[in-house]
Amino acid sequence: MTESNQRAPWVMRILSAIFLLATGGIHLYLVFSGTGGILGVAFVLNGIAGIVLAIAMVVTRGRLLLITTVLSLLFLIATLLALILALTVGLFGITERWSYAPVPWTIVIESIGIVVLAITTAVMLRAARSPQVATSS
Repeated sequence: MTESNQRAPWVMRILSAIFLLATGGIHLYLVFSGTGGILGVAFVLNGIAGIVLAIAMVVTRGRLLLITTVLSLLFLIATLLALILALTVGLFGITERWSYAPVPWTIVIESIGIVVLAITTAVMLRAARSPQVATSS
């Protein structure tokens, strides 16, 4: 196996961790900038989940890494879907507006993150079939 083939899973893991940290950071920023109530609690949990998943993306190996990758992809899909619902029909009585500054860049970051994590998941699934590449450092 070439060195670049062995490096690809690590590059994707690091890129995935960056997008997970960004998503978690966005949620924590919103809490610190005044979002309160039940939405604030949900944002704190999302922020913590993003940070934990980002760390897990870098430190786990084997089957746990594959599980982390899939959960991270589902996490980003869920956060983006929740924002889209809040923008369109409302979510739990909460509606959001495109004019609110963090909304457009949150959509962009989470959308790109979903693509990156989908690719990472595919790379990890392929690497799981070839154990010497899956978690080599």
